[in-house]
Amino acid sequence: MALNGRVALITGASRGLGKAMALALGGAGARLALVSRDAAQLAAVAQEARQLGAQAEVFRADVSDEAQILQLERDVKSKLGPVDILINNAGTVVRSLCLDFTLADWNTVLNTNLTSAFLLSRSFVPHMKGRGYGRVINISSIMAHISLPQRTAYSASKAGLLGFTRALALELASENITVVAISPGPFLTEMTAPLAADPAANATFNARVPLGRWGKPEEVGKLALYLCSDEASFITGTDILIDGGWCAQ
Repeated sequence: MALNGRVALITGASRGLGKAMALALGGAGARLALVSRDAAQLAAVAQEARQLGAQAEVFRADVSDEAQILQLERDVKSKLGPVDILINNAGTVVRSLCLDFTLADWNTVLNTNLTSAFLLSRSFVPHMKGRGYGRVINISSIMAHISLPQRTAYSASKAGLLGFTRALALELASENITVVAISPGPFLTEMTAPLAADPAANATFNARVPLGRWGKPEEVGKLALYLCSDEASFITGTDILIDGGWCAQ
């Protein structure tokens, strides 16, 4: 599943699933455009990728800001050339009851999780057209399929991302550009580490997962690598759950 020479842009690449996907693609030969608001953490990820032999460049940007995305497009194209792979991974969550949500908080979640995928696709998908290959991966969530209290904005944004994935896949199929969503369940990342370290919370999560454990970020990395490979060229317009069986219940 070599990606030699392919340029892959990953948002939210400074930690967690974004970092895991970046390292998986970089290890397969992709040239990486690592995007986040945290330049220091991005630099550390870039260094890890370079130790794998990958070219990795760091780009600090707020993916919910249209002007910054337009500048990002210019900067990435200047340093790495046209993008072949776009992974829309950046996301945020604000936990609050719907009736207590402010419009500002709602917009923060929707703009970061959903509008950013539109802005990035509008800027970078044109790089892929006419070249016979292109990959867009949108990181959704099991919260697009099921939900929990205090997740109204998050679930709405992730469900919207699935609809965006299906429609964009149909628009780009004639260009041999595939568009796929990945919906992770509970994964052990920096964000969830405190829950995993709490015996009661850890037991609760493991009880909800038929496989009885947290997911490992590198498992999402390997899935993303497969979806970017030629072996996955017939997969488009769909969503892949990677949740240890949670949504099968």
